[in-house]
Amino acid sequence: MALPAYINTATGALSVTEAWVGIAHDSLSLPAAQVVWESTDDGQTGDFSQYMDLFVIAYAYGNTGAIYDNGYMRFNDSSSNYAYQYWVGDGSSLDQGTGNTSASTIRTLGTSRAPNEFTSYHAQIFDINSGKFKSVISVAAADSDGDGWIRFGADTWKSQAAINKVTLAPNTGNWPTGSVFDLFGILPSMLTTGTLP
Repeated sequence: MALPAYINTATGALSVTEAWVGIAHDSLSLPAAQVVWESTDDGQTGDFSQYMDLFVIAYAYGNTGAIYDNGYMRFNDSSSNYAYQYWVGDGSSLDQGTGNTSASTIRTLGTSRAPNEFTSYHAQIFDINSGKFKSVISVAAADSDGDGWIRFGADTWKSQAAINKVTLAPNTGNWPTGSVFDLFGILPSMLTTGTLP
C-alpha cells in the first residue's frame, strides 16, 4: 500500500507542520441538505482509523425562519444516543442547558435574524477510535450586525464504536450556497520536544 500524501516517501517522516491533515473541503455552489464525510478505510488521507481526533470548521447559516437554527452533527448512524450541555451568551445575558438529544448541535443564525450573515463553527471530536464514549467540544459565534452571540457546547456520543462517518445538517431545509465545511484529522504525536524530568 502506498504511503499517505502527508508522509515523506524518501524518509518516511512526518513533518511538524503536518500534524493536522486536511481530509475534506466542501464549498457549496448549490444548496445541500447535508454534508457527509465517510472514512475511506484504505490507509490514505481519508482513512479515519489513523487519526486520534477529528476537527470540523464550518462557515454557514441555517435555512429556517427562526432566529437560530439548531442543526446537527451526527456520527455513524441516526441513533439518538447523545448527551449535551451548553452555554450561550450575547453580551448581556447568559443561557445554559443540559440534556439528551439525537445529535451534537450546530447552532447557526436563522434567516429572520440575518439572512446573509454566516456563523463560524469549530468542533473537536476526541479519541475517535477509542473504545470509550466520544466527546465533542464546540464553539459557534455570529455577529448579526452587532446583535450577536457565542455558544460553547460539550457533547458526548454514548457509543464505544470508532467513528467512521460524520454528517452535518441544518435543522430544516438546506445549507445555503456559499456555506463552507472542512474536516481535518489530527495525527498522534510522533515528536519529542525534550526530556522529561
